[in-house]
Amino acid sequence: MSAHSLKIAETTILAPSGLDEQRLTRVLGGLMSRGIDYADLYFQSSREESWSLEDGIVKEGSHSIEQGVGVRAISGEKTGFAYTDELLLPALEEASDAARAIAQSGGRNAVKAWSRPASRALYLPADPLDTVRDEDKVAWLMRIDAETRRIDPRVKQVMASLAAVHEVVLVAASDGTLAADVRPLVRVNVSVIVEQGGRREQGYSGGGGRYGLDELLCGDGPLAHGREAVRQALVNLEAIAAQAGTMTVVLGPGWPGILLHEAIGHGLEGDFNRKGTSAFSNRIGQKVAVDEITVVDDGTLDRRRGSLNVDDEGTPTKCTVLIENGVLRGYIQDKMNARLMGQAPTGNGRRESFAHMTLPRMTNTYMRAGTREPGEIIASV
Repeated sequence: MSAHSLKIAETTILAPSGLDEQRLTRVLGGLMSRGIDYADLYFQSSREESWSLEDGIVKEGSHSIEQGVGVRAISGEKTGFAYTDELLLPALEEASDAARAIAQSGGRNAVKAWSRPASRALYLPADPLDTVRDEDKVAWLMRIDAETRRIDPRVKQVMASLAAVHEVVLVAASDGTLAADVRPLVRVNVSVIVEQGGRREQGYSGGGGRYGLDELLCGDGPLAHGREAVRQALVNLEAIAAQAGTMTVVLGPGWPGILLHEAIGHGLEGDFNRKGTSAFSNRIGQKVAVDEITVVDDGTLDRRRGSLNVDDEGTPTKCTVLIENGVLRGYIQDKMNARLMGQAPTGNGRRESFAHMTLPRMTNTYMRAGTREPGEIIASV
């Protein structure tokens, strides 16, 4: 988080609503007045835009604006949560009253003095939607369509899309956290259908990150996604059905990372392990994979889609080693689950939006490279 991000958040979220740090302290103080262990306010303002083209025609264009604040109060393992899309003090106080209703009457806990995380800038606090004119966005989609069709006469259908999000968040918590982030996010997708001898196959490619549409659409990048989509589809045309039964599969970099996340990523999230429902529960320090396997969750990679300056609880993200040389070393944690498990938060507190509670979820989860070449691995199996 940078001072610039905090200023943008105050200008975008607090000032138009008549809110300031003093009023936030008052709301949090009211939350903490009934024996609440921890409370936070999560403000979000989000603008999202998307364009999609199919068969040379713009089939859809959308623009949406969403803003609001989520109020959370935690007492032990119980969480009270309420939200409002009205960024006004009365609405915020009403949501706070609803959230703190989970607690029994008890002593008053204090709100700590504000403490801002150290400055960090994994991406620029830019608005990606305004970096390219609407006419140019459509022109790029048309160019992707035309250039992709020229690659091979077997290309029968091209679908291309652009998406951009500009999100501003502000987190104020009873533990003294006051953090803000301005999060740009862009993506281009290209999908093709090819046909030969009555057989149809599909290919897909896309990419993006935390920067502007001007950078996403510069150079040859969008057209390269078209070429890759066609390549995949043509490979699929020649593919034969795999034999049934158990077989060894060697996975390369890229999309297999999704398989890694789905296979073990969710099992390494703190909430499942605290509740004892994960295959990795109570196994820290134990062998869970072969020696060559090291898996990390790294939210500090510059401008990557999963990276964040701070998570949705205001905790700076970090590189967390989950499995090291086959040994389980840790879990992905948010503040609540970390506190209940006697561990430190890892910067993985994530919210779908201001209207949803925090969960410990991934940033960029991946397996680090091993020491053997792919051909050597295939030969050994």
